[in-house]
Amino acid sequence: MYYVYEKSSTYIMGKINKWDGMVRPDHRQSYKTMAAAKAAITRMSKRHRADMLESVNDPVFRYGIAEAGYFHKTIEKQVKKRNLLTNEEFMEPANRPMHCSPSSESYWSM
Repeated sequence: MYYVYEKSSTYIMGKINKWDGMVRPDHRQSYKTMAAAKAAITRMSKRHRADMLESVNDPVFRYGIAEAGYFHKTIEKQVKKRNLLTNEEFMEPANRPMHCSPSSESYWSM
């Protein structure tokens, strides 16, 4: 399983939104093979160029591909958050869903 991730923030990127052409973070998006992940970046890049946007933010340069285990072990950044109940700071992975994070109300209301 492979992830397409944004190099600066290490957010796992989702598919292209068909209505506005934007790519948004989606921690559930993965690809079975490296070729499928490369094809996804190529599709994002073609859509980006078709919209005549600046070449600085081209997905080919902004996104990387990594195998899932390697990504979680070495690449994924940790972010500092504050526990909603105890008000203590803690570190958690950048791609953790909000409903699984002690810093959100939905975690404590389940």
